Amino acid sequence: MPGKVGRFFSSIAPGIFIIGYVIGTGSVTTMAAAGAKYGMSLTWTCVLSSIFTYVMLIAISKTSIVTGETLLHLFRRHFGAPVTIFFIAGLMATQLSSIVGVMAIVCDVIREWSLPLTAGEGVPPLATAVAITALLYALFFFGKHESFLKALAFLVGLMGFSFLITLVMVAPDLEDILQGLVPRVPSEGNPNLLVASMVGTTMATVVLITRSTLVLEKRWTTLDFREEHRDALVSVALLLVINIAIMGSAAGTLFPKGIEVRQAIDMVHALEPLAGRLAVTIFVLGIVSAGMSSLFPNYLLGVWLLTDYLHIPREVNRSSFRLLVLGCALMGLFVPVFGGRPVPIMIASQAVSPVLMPLFILLILVLLNKPALMGEHKNKWPMNAALAATLVFALFMLYTSVLGFLDLAG
Repeated sequence: MPGKVGRFFSSIAPGIFIIGYVIGTGSVTTMAAAGAKYGMSLTWTCVLSSIFTYVMLIAISKTSIVTGETLLHLFRRHFGAPVTIFFIAGLMATQLSSIVGVMAIVCDVIREWSLPLTAGEGVPPLATAVAITALLYALFFFGKHESFLKALAFLVGLMGFSFLITLVMVAPDLEDILQGLVPRVPSEGNPNLLVASMVGTTMATVVLITRSTLVLEKRWTTLDFREEHRDALVSVALLLVINIAIMGSAAGTLFPKGIEVRQAIDMVHALEPLAGRLAVTIFVLGIVSAGMSSLFPNYLLGVWLLTDYLHIPREVNRSSFRLLVLGCALMGLFVPVFGGRPVPIMIASQAVSPVLMPLFILLILVLLNKPALMGEHKNKWPMNAALAATLVFALFMLYTSVLGFLDLAG
């Protein structure tokens, strides 16, 4: 039995990576803010983004398994360098905005948590940002990060489990959940940015692009499509459950009291029915761990994109790559140095992702319909229809994101 369990978890390793990447500071902040402000009325956003994420995982995996090449290399070969460089630049912008938002939330949580311990002043955000940046960069520089990231994953898992238990305790009304499955955008507040952020944190371009590399590293072939589909389904199903749990916890605790998530520490109230004051510790450990575990791959994304584009080995110990990682890491100091409200910044950073998604889907759709490239695995009409629906959804989210940013600017 232990052997079977081990083989099962090994078979869904790429999906576990996606869960660890997505369930971080951004998803917790966005889902909690949605539940606190709008109850369960935005459940449809979680469901649709999960369904279309599954479609994208299947499409990306099929492309790389059949061709034996990563997506960016395929993009460069079939669509040219300018299109691929534009795509990389967009992904880097998403990555850097995420680093800014995640670090801002982590610093805010630590400052609020430390108020009673520091005569009401709290640990200065800049001190926290410098300490975390130095720690993560040192772990990267010396290659000693694997055990550290596993420990962080345990703490993030504890927080996720806490939200699931809380959801059971404060279960929202079934009628509210069913009504929330009907797609509609609320009229009050700035719902457009929040909706785009909810989609961006699940259907994340920067996460999907790594699927190509993970599939090739797994050495899956066309004989392993069934295993790959299962991996994608498990990851998406768990993402949906956790996102609903976070939103439902906030909907059951904060929404009835009219408490919005204006500061990061406000999210802790969503866990109070579970553990009272202990919820503060669970949440702080979880959100800080989620922040650091998502910052680390964001630091490395630029290196991954460049090595993928150039089709060279991913040797992160090169001096040029180390400088690139350092430059990305220093972006985390932006809010502590220049100021800003962490929660809106985090939500806005997640809403950037839908900007690239339509182009991403379109390029993959073209690749999957090239007979010379895909051979007998060229797309058939069901997959084309699924990707077409995904493209329509992505275009709507792009429109929603633009409206949200215009509302924010106004």
